[in-house]
Amino acid sequence: MQTRRPGGARAGAAGASRGAATAGRGRTPRAPGRLAGDPERRQRWLIALAALVVTVFVGRLVDVQVVQGPALASTAQQARLATQVTQAHRGDILDAEGRVLATSVDRYRIVADQVNIQGFRGNGRRDADGDPVQDGALGIAQLLAPVLGESEATLGARLNGEDRYVVLARDVVPEVQRAVSALGLYGSVFSHLTSERTYPAGTVAGPLLGHVNSEQVGVGGLEATFDDVLDGTDGTLTYERGRDGARIPVSELESVPAEPGEDVQLTLDSDVQWKAEELLDQAVADTGASYAIAVVQDLRTGDVVSMADSGEVDPNGTSGDVADGSRAVNVVFEPGSTGKVISMAAALEGGYWEPTDEFEVPDRYTVDGETFRDSHPHPVERWTLAGILAQSSNAGTVMMGEEIPFAVRYDYLRKFGFGQRTALGLPGESAGILPDENIDEIENRTPYTVLFGQGVAVSAMQATQVFSTIANDGVRMPATLVAGTRTATGELVPAERDEGTRVVSSQTANDVLTMMEAVTAEDGTGTAAQVPGYRVAGKTGTAQMFEGGGTTYVASFIGVAPVDDPRYTVSVFLKSPRSSIYGGVVAAPVFSELMGYVLRADGVPPSDEPADLFPLTW
Repeated sequence: MQTRRPGGARAGAAGASRGAATAGRGRTPRAPGRLAGDPERRQRWLIALAALVVTVFVGRLVDVQVVQGPALASTAQQARLATQVTQAHRGDILDAEGRVLATSVDRYRIVADQVNIQGFRGNGRRDADGDPVQDGALGIAQLLAPVLGESEATLGARLNGEDRYVVLARDVVPEVQRAVSALGLYGSVFSHLTSERTYPAGTVAGPLLGHVNSEQVGVGGLEATFDDVLDGTDGTLTYERGRDGARIPVSELESVPAEPGEDVQLTLDSDVQWKAEELLDQAVADTGASYAIAVVQDLRTGDVVSMADSGEVDPNGTSGDVADGSRAVNVVFEPGSTGKVISMAAALEGGYWEPTDEFEVPDRYTVDGETFRDSHPHPVERWTLAGILAQSSNAGTVMMGEEIPFAVRYDYLRKFGFGQRTALGLPGESAGILPDENIDEIENRTPYTVLFGQGVAVSAMQATQVFSTIANDGVRMPATLVAGTRTATGELVPAERDEGTRVVSSQTANDVLTMMEAVTAEDGTGTAAQVPGYRVAGKTGTAQMFEGGGTTYVASFIGVAPVDDPRYTVSVFLKSPRSSIYGGVVAAPVFSELMGYVLRADGVPPSDEPADLFPLTW
């Protein structure tokens, strides 16, 4: 018989149950002495995590500094870089003696950065009146307005905004620019070097010179013609600037110096140009003409010594008249009787007539159903061919010209330069107007009017060259205004010159020159063109000009001197003179004064050989 212990069975059963449960979960009994939350394991995890973070940072650092480093540095530097354009000096325009007609002087453009101005602080500064300088745009205006000569209120309003580039003043002289710089408004107000074109001779040769616009680009005249020569190549200065826009000292990274333009030296004599303009202005006042033109040409070389217009046109201003150019090449009109010189040259060169051939000339002449009249009635005159030119007879010119085929007449108009631009290359230059080559097949009148300078239109320069060609032994020299260019070192590079073109033989040229000398003799129409001490040959002209739907007149005289050793051609044209329409009356006296001035200024000796003229009558 067994004895039961109290609770023993239950204790045994419970123990067995716990053992079974423990065995069922597969738990391993805890080792003696091991605590919960193992620190060694946790430490290993922390080390691994720290190593990973360090690896990421090191990788990023390597990427930023090694892989992307140069690109990022370059990007940062580019953000700090600023490039300033250094404007090249525009070349000067000089006359034949080296006197300056056009030059450029240093000027500055004052510019504001409105964004940086917002951060300006007066910081106890005081303005010129001793008042405290305010912050922002008002403070800048306090300091800057007295220097620029503006009111604080007006300037302050212009300084407010979000623009980074606002022009406050242009063409500022260096003294004012230095005063602006002395204010120390770095990053808010700065200046750019520019230039201003000036014309020291004032109105002398104004229309011929032209002018430049705000970008220093030639507009009209010689400034436009030689813009590519006068205009230099701008330079650049690259530097670093701070966040406030101010330049970081000693930060110049790249400097490309500007290359100045070349000087252009003209054949023009500014003294002769001044004299011509003075005489033209006086002639306009005396005759009531609308305007006047004069050209002086060295007939041996083609050099234009003067190309003058009446009226004061100052290229220092902004008048549109400056850009219009010279009327001597831009305005065309019928040459009138000065064109008879071409007809006479064609008659002699082709062997159709001789200077002494005899004609009975009425005051009107009819051919092919067309009647042509002289300027005034007269009985039948017994004139030689030389006499017809000396008396400027239209009827006589048609009588001799009808023997010359129209194709020949037309050919000589072209040979003497009509219907084509001169070699000057000035803006707006006209080629003139010629009739159709087959006009003789279309109508009867024009083929004859071209003989005495009607039915064609030419510029003053084209008409002048006809007389230069005759006086230059029959060789037409290209007209030129440029002697050459001067480099930055002062070296003169002569302009290329084309050879002359022979138009008529020496014999023909000399005979026509002698015939023209009779025009200024006692019985000619141009006696008022005589120059004391010098033999003069020339031709009067009264030409028609069509304008605004109506007709007006251009009175002219073109001549050369001295006849025994031809040096210069001078032409004078007056548009719509009121005192007289005849060139021998209003233009010839101006020619006399201008030619006399040119000859004396150049030291040309007086004529020492007497004239040997052809007979004018028979």
